[in-house]
Amino acid sequence: MADTEIHGTDACKQVDKGISRVFQLLGKRWTGPIVAVLVAQPAGFSDLRRAVPGLSERMLSDRLSELGAAGLVVREVDEGPPLRVSYRLTAAGAALEPALQELGRWAEEHLPEAESEPGCVPRD
Repeated sequence: MADTEIHGTDACKQVDKGISRVFQLLGKRWTGPIVAVLVAQPAGFSDLRRAVPGLSERMLSDRLSELGAAGLVVREVDEGPPLRVSYRLTAAGAALEPALQELGRWAEEHLPEAESEPGCVPRD
């Protein structure tokens, strides 16, 4: 039997363009966790770095730049003293919260937990 006979013409459909755009941005390593931290509240660079174990300064800087260019995150400077820089989600970024919560619920139900999560202390 030919492959097209098994799968029919539906197998040739392409993925939705919106889904492709979303995962081009949010599918990059570290991007989802950064957004998830910022859903709760604005955070400084160091706070973000501590909140996402294993994330380097360079990668955090790159991801924040990408999120800013996409209109999801803004960098705010408080002249102080002391000078403080924080990052917060825009309205478009905050609109991701329900989707992130749903993805988290899906992961709890369908993805097995790793033996030891990176940067986490095992729970008893």
